[in-house]
Amino acid sequence: MSGGWELEVIGTEAKLTRKVSGEKITVTFNTNNSIPPSYDEEPQEGEKGDNEEPDLVSTPNFVVEVTKLENHQTLVLDCHYPEEEVAHGEEDEESDIFTIREVSFQTTGDTDWKENSYTLSTDSLDWALYDHLMDFMADRGIDNTFADELVELSTALEHQEYISFLENLKVFVKC
Repeated sequence: MSGGWELEVIGTEAKLTRKVSGEKITVTFNTNNSIPPSYDEEPQEGEKGDNEEPDLVSTPNFVVEVTKLENHQTLVLDCHYPEEEVAHGEEDEESDIFTIREVSFQTTGDTDWKENSYTLSTDSLDWALYDHLMDFMADRGIDNTFADELVELSTALEHQEYISFLENLKVFVKC
């Protein structure tokens, strides 16, 4: 990952961390269930049906936490890759390849989200405020370039876990 991120991986969970201008930025994601289902598409008339398997790409949901170190407040943004953006993301360079699903404030230091903290769904959010939140993240290095690199990292981690799983399965079945 470009941008000076520190990576910590524990099994299928990964955490990227960096400090910038009095803020700690943490991005967490899990590679489990991060590969969208592939739908068998019938070739159109005149097209040859190729026998190649589609690339398996991991597009995990991820959580961005921005903590102001001076007052210990944390803004939490729950993000994901919409399937239609992943499939058609290269067509429109201007559109974001990830979206914010929910936003909340959480108490810094708590490992679990508090269910009694107000969580705002972006479905009901004013588009201008949503754009400001996307700009806020971009100013902290979480933009389309970051999202592309996160997909590459997550895909590599998921493939590594898959290979390990197959090796463990082979040993287990032989016993």
